Parts: sequence; structure tokens; C-alpha cells
Amino acid sequence: MEAKILTPKDKQVAFQIYLLLAALFIASLITCNLIFRKFFFWNPFGDGGFTFEQSVGILPYPITFLITDLISEIFGSKKANQVVLGGLVSSIFVLLIISVAGAAPATDWSPVSDDQYSHVFGQTALAVGASMAAYLAAQYVDIRIFHFWKRLTKGKMLWVRNNFSTILSQFLDTFLVILLLCVGQQIPWTLFLALVLNGFLFKVVIAIFDTPFFYLGTWLCRKRFKLAVGQELTID
Repeated sequence: MEAKILTPKDKQVAFQIYLLLAALFIASLITCNLIFRKFFFWNPFGDGGFTFEQSVGILPYPITFLITDLISEIFGSKKANQVVLGGLVSSIFVLLIISVAGAAPATDWSPVSDDQYSHVFGQTALAVGASMAAYLAAQYVDIRIFHFWKRLTKGKMLWVRNNFSTILSQFLDTFLVILLLCVGQQIPWTLFLALVLNGFLFKVVIAIFDTPFFYLGTWLCRKRFKLAVGQELTID
């Protein structure tokens, strides 16, 4: 199906929506890498039920997959890939700033000492490296699977491509990041299977919950720009 030809005014609105989604994507991704060292537990089924134990970094991460699915659906795979690349560059830039700030000696009166700073951010480099390797693989797989299902279903059945692309790519992401952190001795191998299972199941639950938001975002854009089923916007 041919892309929608927009008026200059609609093209400007569409570009603003794309920028907003890209900004939310990058903010969510960077936040994941900054808060990952705190772990939490969640027992949604009450005492005696299954308990999730995961890094708090996992909380904003599913948002990145929701956003790439929205961008893929409305703007196409090219724009989704550009956002993924932008997220990688932004994360590397933040890592460099953190490293430079860590190398700068703290004053005697600094509210945060060198040791405190190092305790919070000292192991960020390895974690970000592992996260970025997993992130790149998972996001590109997510976009490819998403468009495979989009072509197969001829633009229909949004829930199929939203969930199947996200669930499969989330498993890949969880497996790779935990594997790399175990190899780097940041997490003991005895926790490998439990953390992979916890992370994957948690992301599956979140992926199911974000489906209504995917439908809502798609519906709003289709209504605003009068898009046919499966049709995409061109903002280049």
C-alpha cells in the first residue's frame, strides 16, 4: 500500500508526533540504564504465588517496544530503525558524560562524594554495554517481526504483530542482557535462569497490558490523518 501523501500542515503535525515518540523512547531507554542497580520484587498473585524479582530498570523498558511498534505502524520501519539508532547514540553519549563526571574529583563540601558517585554509577559502563548489545539485537528483531506480521495480515490484526513481535524480541533481550552480565561477573550464574524467567514473564505481562495503548495510539493517528488499514505516513 502506498504511503499517505500529507499536506504541509499535516506533515508538520506528523513530524511533531514522531519527535515526541522518539523523545519518550530515548528518555525511557536512558532511564533504564541509570536505575538498573536497584532490584525489586512484585507478588501480583498474593502470598504463596509467583514472585517477580527484577531490576527496576525493567520498568520503563517495555515502553521502548511499545513506541517502536507505534512508529513502525504509523511511520514505517525506516523511521523505527532511526529511533533505535538514536537511542544507541544517546546512551553512549550519556555513558561518556557519566565517565567524565566520575573522573572529576569531588570537593570537600560536595554533597556527593567520589565513593558515593562510584557506588551508584561505577559499574554503569559494563551494564550499559551489555544492555546496548541486547537492545540492538532485540529492537531490530522486533521491527522485522512486526513488519513480517503486518505484511502477512495485510495491515489487520494489530494485536498479533504487537504481541508476537514484542514477546519474541523481549525474550531475546532478557536472555542476552542477563547472559552478558553473568559473563561479566555482575550477576552470579546461580541466578541466571531465575532472572531470565522472571524478566521474560514480567515483560510478557507488560506486553499484554500495553496492547490497548497500541490500539489507542494507532486509532488516533489513523483518525487524525485519515489512514487506511496498514497505510503509513511519509514525513521525509
